[in-house]
Amino acid sequence: MMALPYITEHTGFTGTVYATEPTVQIGRLLMEELVNFIERVPKAQSASLWKNKDIQRLLPSPLKDAVEVSTWRRCYTMQEVNSALSKIQLVGYSQKIELFGAVQVTPLSSGYALGSSNWIIQSHYEKVSYVSGSSLLTTHPQPMDQASLKNSDVLVLTGLTQIPTANPDGMVGEFCSNLALTVRNGGNVLVPCYPSGVIYDLLECLYQYIDSAGLSNIPFYFISPVANSSLEFSQIFAEWLCHNKQTKVYLPEPPFPHAELIQTNKLRHYPSIHGDFSNDFRQPCVVFTGHPSLRFGDVVHFMELWGKSSLNTVIFTEPDFSYLEALAPYQPLAMKCIYCPIDTRLNFIQVSKLLKEVQPLHVVCPEQYTQPPPAQSHRMDLMIDCQPPAMSYRRAEVLALPFKRLFEKIEIMPELADSLVPMEIKPGISLATVSAVLHTKDNKHVLQPPPRPAPPTSGKKRKRASEDIPDCKVLKPLLSGSIPVEQFVQTLEKVSAHGFSDVKVEDTAKGHIVLLQEAETLIQIEEDSTHIICDNDEMLRVRLRDLVLKFLQKF
Repeated sequence: MMALPYITEHTGFTGTVYATEPTVQIGRLLMEELVNFIERVPKAQSASLWKNKDIQRLLPSPLKDAVEVSTWRRCYTMQEVNSALSKIQLVGYSQKIELFGAVQVTPLSSGYALGSSNWIIQSHYEKVSYVSGSSLLTTHPQPMDQASLKNSDVLVLTGLTQIPTANPDGMVGEFCSNLALTVRNGGNVLVPCYPSGVIYDLLECLYQYIDSAGLSNIPFYFISPVANSSLEFSQIFAEWLCHNKQTKVYLPEPPFPHAELIQTNKLRHYPSIHGDFSNDFRQPCVVFTGHPSLRFGDVVHFMELWGKSSLNTVIFTEPDFSYLEALAPYQPLAMKCIYCPIDTRLNFIQVSKLLKEVQPLHVVCPEQYTQPPPAQSHRMDLMIDCQPPAMSYRRAEVLALPFKRLFEKIEIMPELADSLVPMEIKPGISLATVSAVLHTKDNKHVLQPPPRPAPPTSGKKRKRASEDIPDCKVLKPLLSGSIPVEQFVQTLEKVSAHGFSDVKVEDTAKGHIVLLQEAETLIQIEEDSTHIICDNDEMLRVRLRDLVLKFLQKF
């Protein structure tokens, strides 16, 4: 979502964006924080010559290794953020959205964050599921909806965990114990984080941990331009929360314990380090602030303030950035660095369990998931293993999905349905013939009764071609069944007055030929047609035809 303004504001985009309400509100907060951080440090000049490949090669690392710098963009403004958000149409879980009558799109809970969604794209007879950023762990959002993903022709799978070898529960335990150890020794703890998401779970774990660890008098500071909104939003999106948090709302109790931490003054939030915070600030303390890249935001101030003392600790919980690269500009550092990445998204074991459960016909995923990670090439368990093997794709590649649309659904108007006369052909199978006009609009097909022929007008004026209504011919009955040759020949021989005595039967590749030599007449009987060939004797032809018809079913 952080890239949305680049798509909607600079590409001539004229479409609609669908998202759930928490996604829009929390996405707004994340973008607002980003814009705020960037705008705090305006650059007097903008430099672009360094993006020239020949010059970039001469720059120090990591700039010289940066990929595709020519496509790097300035950060968007708040005006662009608001304009992008105005193009979003809000949807709820399991809500069916019609796209041009061609397909239906439905968001499902993905269990990863408030409002995060997987999507089903389906026509009447085909179904594609898009699974991205999902979690099967019990955290604060609604659990993942797996049942609705069943019977998919294709399941597109992406957004798996970035650290498949780390267990989120273990990491949370490590986070709490390292935090407690530092504070007990008189040091401060810095947690670079986003203003939403994992922070709600961390605050909840700390809430349970504080008293048992004897940390009840240590202040927790949450510093972000959107800290207040983020903490409040998380409390009001009740229907997007997991079941036990929803039940609290009706008690009424706040669903998240951070409300209580704020009431008891253990957790305080500030828009920035200036103003109230500098008056209230006391050490040792724990500070949650952004940005996790350590390149901008209030976290930079704390890195410089606390980096020189070995009593202090910085704990990295966000998996998006390499913590070694994040720390590089601050070296040499005396403060301790702990890496506890918490990524609750699906790992490969959970993926194989999910695929066994929902059983899609085909799986499509990024190429990286079909082979072990380069750093651990022996770990064959760190890849997607399914039957048939997953189809992989690379960035910006166009894939033809392995299924074709074979059927369309057609509705039939009630008055037309009323006029149909079904006939039973076999037990349980009835057929009816339909004469109708097929009306197609917005990919929806409707059979309407045929127009009645207009009474002839007495005027001499010729009607314009466009007013001509297609004539409805009187339909001959349709025939089905097969002609038993022996019985047919016996009947021919018995026919009163005109019994045919010299009937011969020849077998052919496609059926039989019945020859009536005297009358110089031939009857070709094939699986799907019968031909009566006789010279200039129309009476005979009609009689033979009626005989043939006796053996066939009409409807």
